[in-house]
Amino acid sequence: MDAVAVPLSDLTRMPEPQQVYAADGTRLATYTWGDLDAPVVVIVHGFASNARDNWVLTGWVRELTRAGFRVLALDQRGHGRSEKPHQPEDYSIRTLVTDVETVMDAYLVDDAVYVGYSLGARVGWEVVRDLPQRIGRAVLGGVPDGIPLARLDLDQVRAYIAEGTPVSDTTTQNYIALTERVPGNDLSALVALAEGMRSSGAIDPDPADAPTRPILFATGSKDAIIEGSRALASAAPDARFFEIPNRNHFNAPGSREFKEAALAFLREG
Repeated sequence: MDAVAVPLSDLTRMPEPQQVYAADGTRLATYTWGDLDAPVVVIVHGFASNARDNWVLTGWVRELTRAGFRVLALDQRGHGRSEKPHQPEDYSIRTLVTDVETVMDAYLVDDAVYVGYSLGARVGWEVVRDLPQRIGRAVLGGVPDGIPLARLDLDQVRAYIAEGTPVSDTTTQNYIALTERVPGNDLSALVALAEGMRSSGAIDPDPADAPTRPILFATGSKDAIIEGSRALASAAPDARFFEIPNRNHFNAPGSREFKEAALAFLREG
């Protein structure tokens, strides 16, 4: 039988977001796909991305629903169609973790698996550790082992926003390019996020207090944080590590090998 061509627009179309309100009143845009009675996978995107950019355009939602999962996603605060506060105090790691728990509660999800990338993986470390009775297993991709966004030069970004001053720091240039690549991003909100996480006092994953549920850590072979991610995997009592071949931090989510490894791992549960 000949394959039926599916228009790209059908594969990347987003449902209208359902609004969930965080404990502090911040409005969070959430999305769901798949059979309502299917096992749930909670997916959480990275910095300067959103649910569509990180998970829909890269094929994750399509593959997860084909595998029989119901997918629950959110645009993290400061991203996508969620509210974008400009105050650093609105972006502690604990606040981002609580947002995920609030979304799960709003959808009455008591039992799920978790997939996060970059910032979403850092948040996932905390979610899986805090809710072992609700998260059966997790995939944490590109998880940083130190201060998130530590290499971002905040003063240069502020000058760029305020006066258009050229940015000289290469890493900061890359972050700005990443932010401006995704329509709807608010650079001031993402600067507040970076500053808030740095000052929150709880931003480093603690290897001595690692999540105990089964976890697949996955990081690109060309990602500068790979050894730190590998160290976190070694610290977790029930974890394995997958090196995503020939991928860096920014293009790893699109890797077919990454998706295949994650799906195989999730099916073990």
